[in-house]
Amino acid sequence: MILMKPDGWKASDKRPAIVWFHGGGWVGGPVNQFEDHAHHFAKLGIVSALVKYRFIGKGDKRPTLPCRDAKSAMRWMRENATELGIDPNRIAAGGGSAGGHLAAFTALVDGTNDPADNLQTSPKPQALLLFNPVLDNGPDGGWSYDRVGGEFKKFSPAHNVGAEAPPTVMFLGTKDDLIPVSTLQSFKKNMKQAGARCELHLYEGLKHGFFNKEPAKADTIGKTEAFLRELNWIKS
Repeated sequence: MILMKPDGWKASDKRPAIVWFHGGGWVGGPVNQFEDHAHHFAKLGIVSALVKYRFIGKGDKRPTLPCRDAKSAMRWMRENATELGIDPNRIAAGGGSAGGHLAAFTALVDGTNDPADNLQTSPKPQALLLFNPVLDNGPDGGWSYDRVGGEFKKFSPAHNVGAEAPPTVMFLGTKDDLIPVSTLQSFKKNMKQAGARCELHLYEGLKHGFFNKEPAKADTIGKTEAFLRELNWIKS
């Protein structure tokens, strides 16, 4: 895990925090994918953590290890909030693609915990920042159903939306070849029916991973900042 702290940070602070999960299909990806995002939000007073998680093992095609590590990372942040100078009640989870899945998983899906974790500590974030996220692992067009099979409800955020879902912002290109627009529209509808705030920003003609390149990167960061300002996590 790589921590990025704002200038002037001190342990006595109670700052908001964001835990970032990189993409890569649960089988790879750079831990520093969201480094620019972390630097941007550090300037606005937010502590960030870039998470290095275990990838899918050879003997188990399911994302069991990444999911366990995602929850462990969230619990570690909350358990060490005092030393990290963060507010344990203002920890967001963010990520792209499979990393977006891990962020949403920590918020919405129970179970799949690391045996070493203290289960008394909640892994649930208070906000979700999702960039072309994998949300549906089900049989009706869900991504990676071939890996999870009949156990898809143990992994699929879209099948576990409930009343405790946190405020969420999502970004997707309309030409994404992995994540259909209809999937995120359906997720947004279900979130709102559950009483959760959920925003979806569509980028016409852009493909998967669009948020990694300018000018979309700056635009999505700007909209994420606006979302967090509305939650009162960022003050002028």
